[in-house]
Amino acid sequence: MEKRKLAVGDLFNLQSVTDPQLSPDGKEAVFVKTHIDEEENKYIANLFHVDVASNEVTQWTHGEGRVSSAKWSADGKQIAFLSNREEANQVFILSARGGEAKKLTSFEKGVSSFLWSPCGNEIWVNAVVKESKTFTDKEEKDDKKKSEPYRVTKMKYQLDGVGLLPQDTFRQIGVVDIATGDVTQFTGGNHQHTLHAVSHDGKKLVIGVNREENQDYEFRQPLYIVDVETKVETVLIDEDGYYGGAKFSFDDRFIAFVGSDRKLQNATHSDLYIFDTEDSTRMNLTESLDAPLGDNVVADHQQGAGAPSVVWTRDNYLYFQVSTMGDVRLYFATLEGELYPATPDNEHVYGYAISADGEFALVTVSDAGNPGELYKHVIATGERETLTSFNKTYLEEVELVEPEAIVYKGAKEWDVHGWLMKPAGYEEGQKYPLIVEIHGGPHAMFANTFFHEMQLLAAQGYGVLYVNPRGSHGYSQEFVDAVRGDYGGGDYEDIMTGLDAVIAENDWIDTGRLGVTGGSYGGFMTNWIVGHSNRFKAAVTQRSISNWISFFGVSDIGYYFSDWQIGADMTDVDKLWEHSPLKYAKNVETPLLILHSEKDFRCPIEQAEQLYITLKSMGKETEFVRFPDADHNLSRTGTPNLRVARLDEITGWFAKYL
Repeated sequence: MEKRKLAVGDLFNLQSVTDPQLSPDGKEAVFVKTHIDEEENKYIANLFHVDVASNEVTQWTHGEGRVSSAKWSADGKQIAFLSNREEANQVFILSARGGEAKKLTSFEKGVSSFLWSPCGNEIWVNAVVKESKTFTDKEEKDDKKKSEPYRVTKMKYQLDGVGLLPQDTFRQIGVVDIATGDVTQFTGGNHQHTLHAVSHDGKKLVIGVNREENQDYEFRQPLYIVDVETKVETVLIDEDGYYGGAKFSFDDRFIAFVGSDRKLQNATHSDLYIFDTEDSTRMNLTESLDAPLGDNVVADHQQGAGAPSVVWTRDNYLYFQVSTMGDVRLYFATLEGELYPATPDNEHVYGYAISADGEFALVTVSDAGNPGELYKHVIATGERETLTSFNKTYLEEVELVEPEAIVYKGAKEWDVHGWLMKPAGYEEGQKYPLIVEIHGGPHAMFANTFFHEMQLLAAQGYGVLYVNPRGSHGYSQEFVDAVRGDYGGGDYEDIMTGLDAVIAENDWIDTGRLGVTGGSYGGFMTNWIVGHSNRFKAAVTQRSISNWISFFGVSDIGYYFSDWQIGADMTDVDKLWEHSPLKYAKNVETPLLILHSEKDFRCPIEQAEQLYITLKSMGKETEFVRFPDADHNLSRTGTPNLRVARLDEITGWFAKYL
């Protein structure tokens, strides 16, 4: 059967398989499958069950909302999960032997996270409480509530995806009795608490809380071990940086957690730490590994993909993700500091669960030609068994392009890694246009994973080049830090040198039909490129930065991110302006399409407005498309019809000019 070309509307055909959770005995598991309902214009995620021995897969929930964060009780008899079937996320409990799910919580603002108590009779929850209120206080509802002024007294007052932050609410931790539904609040005070772990004996919690009154320049959340009975706190870590994902070993002696200090601000690699509760010592288990822990991939298919920071086995071995050389691999470590990869290269392990005996893992895996499925992976031999095939029919019907990995010398003669895709239906001897894609972050990475947008461009007859310039994760600490203070310098050179390298090696590339696009940092770089080069015949900038001076005051992160990344604040506007693409607007000769979400608080839409009006006033070829009710994550998690419209705008612009 002849395969068809991939289309924009394939967003509605693809299935996302995420979040595998093994039962305590390792004989069964649950996971979440998400699809997009085109008619309803929304994402639908339901819980599925798999028998690990027979590979039989059964759908367990059938709601029209989204299920997430499934977790087994310690005895394996029940599964709790979050569901937004009644708007706010609430905890539901389902018997492992079947039946209807029981709603456990009814918090007005929903539950942000939860953990089982080992006894199986209680569930610990993290939820929002109004100042001077408790979980059990009922709020009076006012259907005629009027708009009120919003008084700003803090610098951290807005957040992308949220908007203006509530000023009188705080995340607290409580425990819910499953039999009665009664809630007992555990934490208090006007502080934001995070629930990280419950010990296997149920006597200890790991929580995060920063009790400093002024949080404007607080970029830390200390972790504490708390005695459940006495509430006495022991410091796990109280240092500048980002730490979390704590897990107790099976014997409760050790606590593993991940995090990064702030030596290089947000460019610092994350590491795995072990705390010994017997002697209160802490060690960095991955200090010798020059790559970051976790999943730093940018892509556009997987929905709600999350993975544990670290998982223990009963014999005190640990498993965790590492982003390395365009892959996300599962790694294995011993308490003595031995480190080994546990999964192969050339793939993206975006979710995993480990059997308690360490014999096998359940992994959700994607690569360039596979949107992602669930597999059983035998640790010792590397053998794999396919457990789901939700995208099998799709892959049999649709032609996908396999990217070619490339390595070339960038600025300072450093190796730069990337990929080149030929157009779908490529024929030897023909000439084709090429589009350069640039990722955001900048501390993120393109990877060996399925990317609908890349495949769409290839399906429409374009070659696609995407690289990981300096600043990208997955390589050395020196490499990821090298972009800071040098936006538009070595990173620009890395991208343009990569373009030169593929042109020199591929005579099918039509150098008269080159395009460039990117979002966030990739939008900044697109703006920078068209202000410094006329090589491209068309460009599309998305959710971009154009003016670092105004960005400082309007972005939810601007007042500190500008200093971290550019090395300047409002006391050095000359440097901010020097790195602002808007300064070079007069040089732009490339037709530029500007795409921006109206509710983007990360790179606010005024960045696009300034760029558009400036270019238009100079008589440049430009258009501006605004996406209502969309935030910074439009391309990944935005309302489906707007995601389709965005892709149509991109492909339409390139069709017009290339």
